[in-house]
Amino acid sequence: MIPFSVLDLSPITQGSTAAQSFRNSLDLAQQAEQWGFQRYWLAEHHGMPGIASAATAVLMGHVAGGTSRIRVGAGGIMLPNHSPLVIAEQFGTLESLYPGRIDLGLGRAPGSDQLTARALRRNLSSDADEFPRDVVELMDYFAGTPKNAVRAVPGAGLNVPIWILGSSLFGAQLAAALGLPYAFASHFAPQYMMQAIELYRAHFKPSATLSKPYVMLGFNVFAADTDDEAAFRATSMQQAFVNLRSGRPAPLPPPLLDYPKRVGPAEKALLDSVLSCAAIGAPDTVRAALAAFVERTGADELMITSQIYDHAARLRSYEITAQLFAQPAN
Repeated sequence: MIPFSVLDLSPITQGSTAAQSFRNSLDLAQQAEQWGFQRYWLAEHHGMPGIASAATAVLMGHVAGGTSRIRVGAGGIMLPNHSPLVIAEQFGTLESLYPGRIDLGLGRAPGSDQLTARALRRNLSSDADEFPRDVVELMDYFAGTPKNAVRAVPGAGLNVPIWILGSSLFGAQLAAALGLPYAFASHFAPQYMMQAIELYRAHFKPSATLSKPYVMLGFNVFAADTDDEAAFRATSMQQAFVNLRSGRPAPLPPPLLDYPKRVGPAEKALLDSVLSCAAIGAPDTVRAALAAFVERTGADELMITSQIYDHAARLRSYEITAQLFAQPAN
């Protein structure tokens, strides 16, 4: 079985706080390490009432400090929000504290609405070439002999694996050109998934970092002891997704019985799209869905996300998933 990893948005549930989300994230990371997951990534989002991982590097330090083996990374850092030098210093610090365990995934979306993006950056560049230039600049800061006269301390000479993230064809092209591993956000934007994978593999140029293409795909899993319970647990994410796409971001709500039957045609189309990369059900149901997805995509690794309201049920979903990838296929 290919490696499985965890993507955590550190959800803030309705009636709870960011502080509790951070405790839950560390607990999940510690369990994921014991269950054999490959890596644990946190995502940068801003101004969203249901997501606590805005200060991603800080939260990574919290998780890495509470674990001992699992790789901890950003999935991702939205590079246009930051100076490449600042990111090099932050991740150089993390790599110095937790050597051999830190990943850096880079995206070019703001991870927020336009008003929040302006508050983060102060200006919104429309230069399409800026993100590739920033990625190359950031890579240079980690080089043993940087070309840039400015040095990242800590950072220079440290091995921090860089990934390109994407939900369109742009990231696939850049990852292929630079010879970097590629992570596609199929867990929430699956429309261009197969095109992006094919483009990346077809145009990949081997590099000092990577000799052949490596694709990691996001995948939603809502696993429980029965299909009915899993379907019930999945409705929290479904509500949150519809709220977000409708311009009403909110804390992750409690599950709602038969929620998919209550939505209109537009909302149903949204859910059908995002759930095309999802497994909802008891272990056998999830196993079949995971196997079919890997066979269809040829993914080298899956990044599992489970936006479940109840923390114990969320842990159980990941535990079931771990038991599935730990068992040989029939």
